[in-house]
Amino acid sequence: MTNTDTATLTELLDQHLQAYGEPDASLRDPVVRRIWASDGRLVDPPLEGQGHDAIVGLGDAVAQHFPGHTFVRTTAVDAHHEFARYGWELRGPDGAVAVNGIDVVTLADDGTIAQVVGFFGDLAPAS
Repeated sequence: MTNTDTATLTELLDQHLQAYGEPDASLRDPVVRRIWASDGRLVDPPLEGQGHDAIVGLGDAVAQHFPGHTFVRTTAVDAHHEFARYGWELRGPDGAVAVNGIDVVTLADDGTIAQVVGFFGDLAPAS
């Protein structure tokens, strides 16, 4: 892993989840610019964006499709080298889970987020 300790990395990823679910782009934008590499890439099954402006825009799509919902990290952050992973849920205002999944993160050399690849649902058991 880069020089980022687990507590700092966990805080960084929690900030990412909070920003991704923030409905106000004017509040989301400065967080994305602070925690993401300028050429960072966010890839979820229905969405993909690269660069600060695109990542900020993906938050608009989330807010449009899931108004009032927030992302919550549901597992500890597991990390090694420049990679990390964690589980998450997208919860509605009533606490109901709309979507859950895992994110796999790559960090840039400076400790910002270089890439987040999201997967929906739980891992299926091997057959």
